[in-house]
Amino acid sequence: MCGIAGFIGPSDQETLFAMTRALAHRGPDGEGFFLEEKKRVHLGHRRLAIVDLADGAQPMVSADEQLVLVFNGEIYNHLELRTELIAQGYIFKTDHSDTEVLLHGYRAWGEEMLEKLNGMWAFAIYDQRTDSLFLARDRFGEKPLYYFHRPGSRGVFAFSSEMTSLLKHPEAPRNESTLALKKYFAYGYIPAPYTLIDGIHKLPAGCSGRLNILSGEWKMRRYWNYRLEPSEYHLPADGGRAWAEEFLELLDRAVKRRLVADVPMGIFLSGGLDSSAVAALAARHLPAGALKTFSIGFEDQSFNELPFARQVASFLGSVHQEELLDLQRALALLPDCFNNLDEPIADSSLLPTWLLAGFARRHVTMALGGDGGDELLAGYDPFKALRAAELYAQKIPAWLHPALSFLAAWLPVSHANMSIDFKVKRTLRGLSFDQPLWIPVWMGPLSPREIDDFFGDKNDLEEVYSEAIEAWEVAGEGASITDRALQFFTRLYLQEDILLKVDRMSMSHSLEVRSPFLDIDVVDFLRRLPPTVKLRGSTTKWILKKALHSLLPATIINRKKKGFGMPIGSWLSSGALLPAEPTAVEAKKFFRQRWQSHRSLRSDERLFLWAQFVLSKVRKHHASTHRK
Repeated sequence: MCGIAGFIGPSDQETLFAMTRALAHRGPDGEGFFLEEKKRVHLGHRRLAIVDLADGAQPMVSADEQLVLVFNGEIYNHLELRTELIAQGYIFKTDHSDTEVLLHGYRAWGEEMLEKLNGMWAFAIYDQRTDSLFLARDRFGEKPLYYFHRPGSRGVFAFSSEMTSLLKHPEAPRNESTLALKKYFAYGYIPAPYTLIDGIHKLPAGCSGRLNILSGEWKMRRYWNYRLEPSEYHLPADGGRAWAEEFLELLDRAVKRRLVADVPMGIFLSGGLDSSAVAALAARHLPAGALKTFSIGFEDQSFNELPFARQVASFLGSVHQEELLDLQRALALLPDCFNNLDEPIADSSLLPTWLLAGFARRHVTMALGGDGGDELLAGYDPFKALRAAELYAQKIPAWLHPALSFLAAWLPVSHANMSIDFKVKRTLRGLSFDQPLWIPVWMGPLSPREIDDFFGDKNDLEEVYSEAIEAWEVAGEGASITDRALQFFTRLYLQEDILLKVDRMSMSHSLEVRSPFLDIDVVDFLRRLPPTVKLRGSTTKWILKKALHSLLPATIINRKKKGFGMPIGSWLSSGALLPAEPTAVEAKKFFRQRWQSHRSLRSDERLFLWAQFVLSKVRKHHASTHRK
């Protein structure tokens, strides 16, 4: 796990050094550079050594010096690919470096190599044979990759693992994107290819791109996209037993692959089903006493999961460690949490994820987590709400909806985790719009009408919510509402919120986090299963629960889901958190009204106020970075 940076174009090596060293938290174990002055090629790398500690230094250059690679990530099937390449006559200098596998694999298979990889990656290859720079990002975007392109004979193309690093380049764009900001307040995150800065782009997950160094032409292509392709829609005669067994076998293999490392490792254990499944399967492959688990809890019991984590740790016999977060400690730690966030994410689990990663890093260098399980297996509350929402939309006349929303507004405000009033008001808010917008409006900081008010103009819904609409509609005619929601959560929420958050918060502490649920073999198996084995009646993640019945206690398998958030509603209401006011007149007026309403408990504005709080911190960080 590392940080990569580079550019093609005029500037000096000090710019490359500054860009690369801005990624020091991603790679504290070493740095390396490659410069080719004639072609104006500059590549930099920061290393967090996980595999092949002695021989995995980068940039890595091929024996004939025609290919130069900088790579961030892990290729879990690199040993199988190495065997295949050796059989084709390729000679390896390293003992077990996945970086060298990429170098030889690119020479052997070209861009088709991407389809063979099982892992997480963002890399750049300077190909002197074709005078090109080839960039690629993994299927789900576990590893980040940003770039900007100023074409022309004296143009610049620059890339990096983080936007803050790109801003070290003197030609980097600086102005904020209004459309990206609208999408941020619509979703709570900024979907690729957009970023907060107009002209800086995220290479979308599952995409690659090639720059012709001589002409400056940049071409991007999509080599993979998540798409549900269920072959059946009903349980087989065995009640799904064979499917459950195959799923468990694939997930077990994915966990085993991710345990391979030359450094100490542990498990993020929330006590929820997904992380407990990963811990239970890891216990199969580790010697007694070697399983280490880490958990974070809160004094506010509506957010606290420590009792469940303790139960799982005791059941598995892990070496378990935990920390408790209270308001004062949260406030003391909060400023550091934003130092490497890089772009705004209005996710209330930012701080606990950052704290958990820092806590775990004191003991291990790599950890496994349960990310992806909820999105792939219909684990969130909105999946259960969709059927009731469909019925509501069919039975309740449109003219009656405003009256019901008005009545719901009188429900007493509670800042507890997923309180009844929060769910009811959010659900009714979403149902004011067409189906493709239900989930983003339920989950987003602002509704479409509120976005209009906040920005002081009338917005094009199809433009602001284009990603949600595409994810909903790509499932195809006749697709179930569950499958449409699965497409939304996996294509958008998982990639642009969850994985970005985990990457930033863990790499702030130089900790690598691996996600077994995102193993391509697991994903390909699950996306071909019918939605009825993911959400069966009111039971979420049914196939996973069936698969784990002999590995975990029933109280863990059947427990009610509790999100990994923090009590931002009460912290904002008490004034412990103070969001910065926006500067635009319309936005300032809107903000003040919502701020007063939240503090007086007239309404629950936690998502909007937290989004504004995070945005102000990211802006402040970018401003300080630019000044340095």
